[in-house]
Amino acid sequence: MANNASARKRIRQTEKRTLRNRMRRSRVRTFLRKVEAAIAGGDKAQAEAAFRAAQPELHVAVTKGVLHRNTVARKLSRLSARIKAIAAAG
Repeated sequence: MANNASARKRIRQTEKRTLRNRMRRSRVRTFLRKVEAAIAGGDKAQAEAAFRAAQPELHVAVTKGVLHRNTVARKLSRLSARIKAIAAAG
């Protein structure tokens, strides 16, 4: 257990940051699920709209340090490719 004031403060800060990061990560996952659902449905217009809404959320997660820059770049690239494939298939 924390035995001095600075350690107790550090614990409080960590708890706040953990909650904040969990909320941000959850929000990102929600947006990604919406894109995935639109892709699975085969609706290109809806998928593109969901993708455009998800992009800034993912970039905010990078800015806030929740996700790594390359992870977001990879996710966006793969989603974009899958959306383009809807047009090619349909």
